[in-house]
Amino acid sequence: MARVELIMPKMGESVSEATIISWSKKIGDMVELDETIIEIATDKVDSEVPSTHQGKLVEMLFGADDVVKVGEPFAIIETEAGENDITAVTKPTAVTVVSNPIEEVVTKAVETTTKPTSNSGDRFYSPLVRSMASQEKIAIAELDTITGTGKDDRVTKSDMLVYLQNRGSAPKITVEIAPEVIATQTEQKAAQIATTSQNRVNIPNTGDTEIVEMDRMRKLISAHMTMSKQTSAHITSFVEADMTNVVNWRDSIKDDFKRREGQNITFTPIIIEAMAKAVKDFPMVNVSVDGTNIHIHKNVNIGMAAALPDGNLIVPVIKECQNKNLIGITKSVNDLATRARAGQLKPDDIQGGTITMTNVGTFGNLMGTPIINQPQVAILACGVIKKKPVV
Repeated sequence: MARVELIMPKMGESVSEATIISWSKKIGDMVELDETIIEIATDKVDSEVPSTHQGKLVEMLFGADDVVKVGEPFAIIETEAGENDITAVTKPTAVTVVSNPIEEVVTKAVETTTKPTSNSGDRFYSPLVRSMASQEKIAIAELDTITGTGKDDRVTKSDMLVYLQNRGSAPKITVEIAPEVIATQTEQKAAQIATTSQNRVNIPNTGDTEIVEMDRMRKLISAHMTMSKQTSAHITSFVEADMTNVVNWRDSIKDDFKRREGQNITFTPIIIEAMAKAVKDFPMVNVSVDGTNIHIHKNVNIGMAAALPDGNLIVPVIKECQNKNLIGITKSVNDLATRARAGQLKPDDIQGGTITMTNVGTFGNLMGTPIINQPQVAILACGVIKKKPVV
């Protein structure tokens, strides 16, 4: 018998750790090769981690809500191999995004105590806890008062759920924070949002209404969009463009393009190529804002809103559009759209965007008022292409 460590796989350049949401197996269960063993959450997406070996699960090195760094072992599998030593997996399988996020289960409430602290900038919070805090409009100052039951007194998902259940009836705690302990602009934004909308609307239950809990991704979308509206002023400009020549050109080349490149060319890559060229003339739409600092990006990474099978939206990113021709952009668009519909995007596929495009014309809309994908500063909404008389 050999004992093999299962390693938390790499999930993209920008992801360094993940929170275990749940285990799919128990101690003593047999695990097949490539069978899902844990479900995890990063600050962007939920993912499944498959086993890289077949065998029996003999040890769980972490529990639910624990944070595991990329490259760190999280379980031990006993295999039929002849080695008795524990062998580390050197090339873990890349994880993929699940299209149906795990719904959070509210646990039984227990008595919770809170303790004020003035050191708001030093405490560690996992991506899952930060996401829950953002959804519930909990500022960092309030988060610091929650007693953690995890490793090194970290706040866990269970701590958050218990705190939220008791939050409505518990007395409000006022914490004074000196300006110098506010670590980042993101925390300042969270505090501002938390003070604007603490109370929920009380909707009477008349008995003829079905109440459905939002899934995790819908909660994330709601929190992110609300944060965006309260972070930056949104100004929408409506402009009509004559697409006659573009439509005629695409109609004339699409069949040959399909035969030659093996790709369907839609209007999306054509518009994305035009956006990349326009950024050269207007570089200040291709920036990110961090407080009072403006980050001017050299690469044009265009996010493309795509629908998931469950009706939610995700924004995969076409990287370095300024270095791609129309063929390259078309291949990237089709690849990302296909993998988004199949729930096979990787976390790195949805990060690093510098400007976003959304196609509201898919639903027959003439125009739309999109919400900026923070910390970007611009988003383009494209309406339906239709014939109309011109004088």
